[in-house]
Amino acid sequence: MLQTQEVGYWYKNEEEYLYKHVNLEFQRGKMYAILGASGSGKTTFLSLIAGLDQPKTGTVLYNGESLAKIGLRNYRKNDVSIIFQAYNLLPYMSALDNVLTAMSISSSKQEDKKAYALENLASVGIDEGLAKKNVAQLSGGQQQRVAIVRALCCDHELIVADEPTGNLDEKTSKDIVQLFQKVAHDQQKCIIIVTHEQEVAKACDKVYELKNQEFMMVE
Repeated sequence: MLQTQEVGYWYKNEEEYLYKHVNLEFQRGKMYAILGASGSGKTTFLSLIAGLDQPKTGTVLYNGESLAKIGLRNYRKNDVSIIFQAYNLLPYMSALDNVLTAMSISSSKQEDKKAYALENLASVGIDEGLAKKNVAQLSGGQQQRVAIVRALCCDHELIVADEPTGNLDEKTSKDIVQLFQKVAHDQQKCIIIVTHEQEVAKACDKVYELKNQEFMMVE
């Protein structure tokens, strides 16, 4: 479904590269973790596979076609949902409207979009009362859950998440991870999570660790 072929990236000088010759494959129906220390480049890697940036060398392929050919904007609109560490919610909207707007942009095929959005928000502890509040009135953890639901409610087959459980308590974190598992396995979506949390990684089907400028599969 998603492949990186000889992908490399650096900021200023090629000699100070984050990584080179990255060849990874991600499949439908599975949940993946990208582990790595702070500053190792794992969030940058997520931006490459999410179509937010382009690699310095190599190619990212989605269903056998390069993102450059698909067009990064088209790819982000039609194929991938992104859960940002900073939430990136629309601050002047309610939680519900944030989800509905994303569903509209991605041309969701759900018949009753409002009911579907409310059901998914409720599944992560955002009841209808909270859902109708402006997101600026919600706590950081609640905003994180809204951001997660916003991504899950779109019809995209690929979901990438940057530290999605970072601002959540232990129980909510476990609930979110279980929800990710259900979506990946039951809906045959591909979920890729950047995390530093071993517990989150253990719940994934496959784990890659970015260490010493190389990606290694963790057995």
